[in-house]
Amino acid sequence: MLQQVYPAAQHPYEYELNKDFQFAAAHYVPAEEAGKCRELHGHTYYANVTVAGDTLDSAGFLVNFAIIKRLIHDRFDHSVLNDDKESFNDVSSDYFPTTEVVARTIYNIVQNYLDGMVNKPQCVQVYLRETPTSYCIYRPKRKAGSHEQQ
Repeated sequence: MLQQVYPAAQHPYEYELNKDFQFAAAHYVPAEEAGKCRELHGHTYYANVTVAGDTLDSAGFLVNFAIIKRLIHDRFDHSVLNDDKESFNDVSSDYFPTTEVVARTIYNIVQNYLDGMVNKPQCVQVYLRETPTSYCIYRPKRKAGSHEQQ
């Protein structure tokens, strides 16, 4: 993977970890407005997940890089995203596997794992490139007066 510079997420934490990885997956967007994307097609997705926090774990990590990759790569690589009924469906546009929804889904999967960690790191940004010219950034809104994410 080529080295890239991503837009920075603003956050108040001392540590920031970024993990780049890629996965190949097919999808279709079940909406009339999707045009050609209504048909099954594939992409090599390039993702960057940004995790931040103030406290390291007992191994000196904010979170192990390999865990972040495994959470997403093992689940989505060489799959049809629409077949993952836990994350996506063909009924509600909030769950169509668009780039935006896939980015939000990656955030939810990663943050769900982080919530179980003693040092409580936070996923502050997911950057997801679907094509060489198209990408999405998902940044969860912060709760007022807190480091915690929604």
